[in-house]
Amino acid sequence: MQLLRLKEIREDRDLSQKDIAKILYTTQQQYSKYELGIQLIPIDRLCILADYYNVSLDYLVCRTDERKCYPKSKLN
Repeated sequence: MQLLRLKEIREDRDLSQKDIAKILYTTQQQYSKYELGIQLIPIDRLCILADYYNVSLDYLVCRTDERKCYPKSKLN
């Protein structure tokens, strides 16, 4: 069972691991570990990706199949 949609959503947008690594200010090797589940991706990086892809965190971590984002909190 896939725990995260990182690879799927990246490939859907024709992006490389290196492209996403740049967005996260990390290396392609480190990002690859996130995709492969070798290392857990920190929540702050998941938030960056959810914003970048315009999807919810729940979608990224396979808690829902609904891509849409939630409305922004008034605290932001």
